[in-house]
Amino acid sequence: TTTTPGEHTVAISSVDYADGFDVVIASMLAEKIGMEVQIVKLDWDNLIPSLQHDQIDAVIAGMTDTPVRREVVDFTTPYYVSEEVVIVRKDGPVANINSISELGGFRVQGQMNTIYDDIIDQIEGVNHVTAMTDFPSMRVALESGIIDGYVSERPEGISAAAANSAFAYVGFAVEDGFQYEINDAAIAMGIKKDSALTAE
Repeated sequence: TTTTPGEHTVAISSVDYADGFDVVIASMLAEKIGMEVQIVKLDWDNLIPSLQHDQIDAVIAGMTDTPVRREVVDFTTPYYVSEEVVIVRKDGPVANINSISELGGFRVQGQMNTIYDDIIDQIEGVNHVTAMTDFPSMRVALESGIIDGYVSERPEGISAAAANSAFAYVGFAVEDGFQYEINDAAIAMGIKKDSALTAE
């Protein structure tokens, strides 16, 4: 979210705007199928229930198509394939790491109920800090020194580094990074199960 309107932002209140690649995708899709974009700001855990109860028409929020989610949600083909990175402080103890193995003993956090939290346990000896519900909360934790880094996909890393000059993100070579199925990094739109919108 931002308080500054821009070319691709969509208002979510009288003072806040949604921005980012998901917003751009939502706007392009809406134009193509003749719908109007209205962004609804929700906690991550409320996205699927809101979809199921017709409070929103689609989840376009960096959601991956997993077998568990597919039981209750229809997914489009992926519109973005990312990679998992770690956001760190430039002056922090893990700023110059090249492998996830170097995170052993450090405090690392992920987003609740996402792959970003699940894959932290691949790091031997890591201090896996209890997950938070959203990235802004993890940014605050990182800035205040509560954690040494948090796991996300690359777009959040780019966004965090752009928003706070004290932050950087670390990507890894395949052999030195997190192990996951490519589908776990493929972002798709979630639509209500068996919805008429699914075919469109």
